[in-house]
Amino acid sequence: MSKSTFIIAEAGVNHNGSLSIAKQLVDAAADAGADAVKFQTFNADKLVCAGASKADYQVNNTGNDESQRDMLRKLQLTESEFAELKEYCDKRGIMFLSTPFDVDSLKFLLSIGITMVKVPSGEITNFPLLREIGKSGLKVILSTGMCELDEVARAVDTLRKYGTKEIIVLQCNTEYPTPFRDANIRAMLTLGETTGCEYGYSDHTMGNDVAIAAVALGASLIEKHFTLDKNMEGPDHIASIEPEELKSLVNSVRHIEEALGSGIKTVSDSERKNIAVARKSIVAKCHISKGDIFTENNLTTKRPGTGVSPMLWRDIIGTAAGRDFDEDELIEL
Repeated sequence: MSKSTFIIAEAGVNHNGSLSIAKQLVDAAADAGADAVKFQTFNADKLVCAGASKADYQVNNTGNDESQRDMLRKLQLTESEFAELKEYCDKRGIMFLSTPFDVDSLKFLLSIGITMVKVPSGEITNFPLLREIGKSGLKVILSTGMCELDEVARAVDTLRKYGTKEIIVLQCNTEYPTPFRDANIRAMLTLGETTGCEYGYSDHTMGNDVAIAAVALGASLIEKHFTLDKNMEGPDHIASIEPEELKSLVNSVRHIEEALGSGIKTVSDSERKNIAVARKSIVAKCHISKGDIFTENNLTTKRPGTGVSPMLWRDIIGTAAGRDFDEDELIEL
């Protein structure tokens, strides 16, 4: 992964079970300049028990007339559709990612050539899945929503034990949308320090402000849900950004990366020319004749900064003028 922030456009299930919409999401992510577009690969019957209820945000966004399993069944893509989607991403020049929610889904994604694996927050305590992901040897992105620090540590240890070499841990909150007070992006730093991993942020807040702030704090990866239209039916659309907002996020992140700089305090090339204009020199406050003594009363400081620096003020006070100086004339030693 490059030193620049890796930006994942999280399409998730915002395709609503349509391959056509999924491809439109790929186009939008590629056009916005994201590094990767990510989906979710699952079998609803393997993921959810028949009687499992929806999360509150899912009820708010889709109603309560169906079970979580029935809702998710409508949001699935088939393996052949995912294979086609992977090929489409390759053609568009954007990395294809998808989150596996079970071992069979992981094996399928490995079979079509994924190069990184995303562990969603809900699977961070799923030992059988973590074990198989570790065995893949691929780089892992680990979301940590709903987690205590010790749970994150156990997941990281499990992945490493079974073969994972590289892990990026993401601070995450799984409320959709996440209240700003609960974003806690500083927790990224704690995650990085305690696990020894790269760190980033999976953002479910409204707008782009928090994701941009996370980059300023050092996130190596940003993930953000996006959709073609927030008004579409489905559980995640309302907490997602639209294509123009995604473009804005990518541009802002790239600007922040430039602005962070090297950390070395020095004069930049762009401002060097302004030194003479903005700084001051020691100048004659009034007419000074040759031989007069320089004093606080006959000297002052004014722009431009092309003469003697005022930092030499104490060295000049009390010395004699070597020639006549008119008012506002730069003093020469």
